[in-house]
Amino acid sequence: MNLSELKEEVFEANLALVKMGLVLHTWGNASGIDRERGLVVIKPSGVPYATMRAEDMVVLALASGEVVEGDLRASTDAPTHLAIYRAFAGVGGVVHTHSSHAVAWAQAQRDIPIVGTTCADYFYRSIPCCRALTREEIERDYEGATGDVIVETFRERGLDPLATPAALARNHGPFVWGKSASDAAYNASVLEESAKTAFMTALLNPALPVDENLIEKHYSRKHGPNAYYGQKKS
Repeated sequence: MNLSELKEEVFEANLALVKMGLVLHTWGNASGIDRERGLVVIKPSGVPYATMRAEDMVVLALASGEVVEGDLRASTDAPTHLAIYRAFAGVGGVVHTHSSHAVAWAQAQRDIPIVGTTCADYFYRSIPCCRALTREEIERDYEGATGDVIVETFRERGLDPLATPAALARNHGPFVWGKSASDAAYNASVLEESAKTAFMTALLNPALPVDENLIEKHYSRKHGPNAYYGQKKS
């Protein structure tokens, strides 16, 4: 995929967030990465989706975060995206939204639990809510520290970022990733639906036990060497 194609994919992923009802106004962003060239393409800051174009996407250097191409400012969340890309080698796209139910869990400072098969099809473990940032972290490098704390959370909990491709920035909202920008946007829609149904489940029966064997089965039938969901790839 050349850079123009990556810009188009990232542009379409940003529009998909709107179509799926995951963002209002300019409250979200999607990015994609060219790892061979060490470049990240991301939505410009504060630009309305209705007037945004593929050529408006901003190109950043993965290593430094400096603008390589583009006349507009990159999303203010770019340092968070960069931190995720640098730490999680298999990630090809990252999105951030303020989708209502996922944000509610972040503001409640709670992990989104896996309480059924819908979430387990895509997330191997509960989606973690990260620790609060310190005053120093907020003042020094807020967006970068947000990414660093996501990485810290996965390392401390021993989570596989490719098996559980999302985290909640405490009191903020979800960051979700995937194999590409479009895959990350898709995962963000699954996360929001999972957050919604987990919320409803907690209201109906907060002590409902979950069969770990069922969770394991649903994740493994879509992922890994023995996956059998869908059609065989030619």
